Amino acid sequence: MSTPATVSTPATTATAATTATAATATAAPVVTGLAVLAPNGFGTEAFWAATLAGRHGIGELTRLDTTGLRTRLAGEIRDFDATALLPGRLLPQTDVSSRYALVAAEQALADAELDPDSLSDYAQGVCTSTAQGGFEFTHREFRKLWKQGPEFVSVYESFAWFYAVNTGQISIRHKMRGPSAALVGEQAGGLDALGHARRGIRQGTALMLSGGVDSAFDPWGWAAQLSGGRTSPVSDPTRAFLPFDRDASGHLPGEGGAMLVIEDAGSAARRGAPRVLGELAGYAATFDPRPGSGRPPGLRRAAELAIADAGLLPSDIDVVFADAAGSPAADRAEAEAITAVFGPHGVPVTAPKSLFGRLAAGGGPVDTALALLSIRDGVVPATAHTTHVPQEYGLDLVRGEARPLRVRAALVLARGHRGFNAALVVTAPGR
Repeated sequence: MSTPATVSTPATTATAATTATAATATAAPVVTGLAVLAPNGFGTEAFWAATLAGRHGIGELTRLDTTGLRTRLAGEIRDFDATALLPGRLLPQTDVSSRYALVAAEQALADAELDPDSLSDYAQGVCTSTAQGGFEFTHREFRKLWKQGPEFVSVYESFAWFYAVNTGQISIRHKMRGPSAALVGEQAGGLDALGHARRGIRQGTALMLSGGVDSAFDPWGWAAQLSGGRTSPVSDPTRAFLPFDRDASGHLPGEGGAMLVIEDAGSAARRGAPRVLGELAGYAATFDPRPGSGRPPGLRRAAELAIADAGLLPSDIDVVFADAAGSPAADRAEAEAITAVFGPHGVPVTAPKSLFGRLAAGGGPVDTALALLSIRDGVVPATAHTTHVPQEYGLDLVRGEARPLRVRAALVLARGHRGFNAALVVTAPGR
């Protein structure tokens, strides 16, 4: 977490950028592989094609009866066959979220074309984030406890629910014994995991597998997500989640996430990594002051610190992937932070998550994957379904269709419930 500081001005940001450049003369960690599992596309390229085309994955939940509930829509991954994708021995000991994480990890490593024998097992670490843990698994075991007795509870309940289980399962399966961690910061947690992995690379680890995945669509998990009153009650999938729209009524939860292979640039070159998708150039995290303190929220400061950490200026950023909470007050606060950094209409802004929902810890890594794909293909996906952006927001929101744009640097923002803020800057290879 970043240390407290006063809100930066453009002048102090420029000074901080110069300092950051001098302090981080070594090459930024590079991304050599990624995998996305999302409601509108299972696998990176399927997800990317659907997102560019504006195809959503929102619908009524099929895993529970939502009759009479405030929100009945969600971004649900359908037709996921764990038996075809994972060894049978793992199925009794994993929640659906861990299964997503394991599949995404395997796909990301395959995308990076990593030879397991090319690096020492202690040169490879894992850092993941989940906000909800193994909700479905643990609540199933609770029902056994209450209805049948403790002798019917799975022995795997001792760890399958836990926030660190994805890191553990991935590291065991792929023999990654290097520095590893698990972070919890709700929607901001996924970016925090990537930031921590970036730090691990800079401290000498050759490779980190990092990202975030979440799923909580059992009755208890769904009730927990609705309890804060921040979800949308609208029943039309194309009008329920409208980031930065005058008719915004809340968000829709989703499930899934992304995993990225992050490497030291020199090590990646030595092992012959076939491609570099981009660099993790800057990262920062802040925490909001207590309500009523009169102090400003911390998102602007996180953005400025991340840009400075990348050795850049706000004018170097080509696009912002917004947190996009989908409620008027939260959207207005984010718009104010963005315009404070870049000026009114100063940078294209997008929020493709309206196509698949807010993925909790999976949201930041998915947006990071989108940023890297935008760099690769020179196009920025649109904010689907949003039609009327209040003029006072001052946003150049990408709407309607994907926008052709040469992207050399992108800023990804995320905010977790009750004050977490994270910002990540990704840049084109060798920018």
